[in-house]
Amino acid sequence: MVKVVDKLLLFLYSIVIGCLSVFLLILGFGGISRDLMSDLIVDLYRLDSLQITVAVTGVILLVLSLRFFIVSLQRGTASAPSIDQRTDFGDIRISIETIENLALKAASRQRGVKDLRARIRATDAGLDIVIRAVVDGESSIPVLTEEIQRVVKEHVEDIAGIPVTNVSVYVANIIQTGTFKSRVE
Repeated sequence: MVKVVDKLLLFLYSIVIGCLSVFLLILGFGGISRDLMSDLIVDLYRLDSLQITVAVTGVILLVLSLRFFIVSLQRGTASAPSIDQRTDFGDIRISIETIENLALKAASRQRGVKDLRARIRATDAGLDIVIRAVVDGESSIPVLTEEIQRVVKEHVEDIAGIPVTNVSVYVANIIQTGTFKSRVE
């Protein structure tokens, strides 16, 4: 939600700065006469409502500028999502993408699996792994999914050393084989 608000604010900020730039260009190239400009400035100081509007616009632009400055500093220090572990020798960081690849590698070794996708969620208790699979439909789906769960859990725990609390397998579809038997009458 915060990113959407930041994008909207950045859009509005860009429009205001663009209009201000066009005004300054017109002013700089003599598109506005001195008389008209002096009338605008006199009106600015004469009308309280116009003066308040300009002041509020200035404050809003300053606050937006500070917000975007802070956001730009925060995003520069962000890193890819990872799982952090501390050992006697120092810290270990394993990216979520690495865990996904380990899960996909283990699941792809199973016969009957054609297309795989993995999604990893790290919790305090361990990893929750969701595997989305397309299977060939030649073998029993409950047996195949149980085997995928077992193999993925063991492989990720052995290689990464991180406990896996749950492996969910979602069978999205089966692949239709291209073999057609001709019928003889």
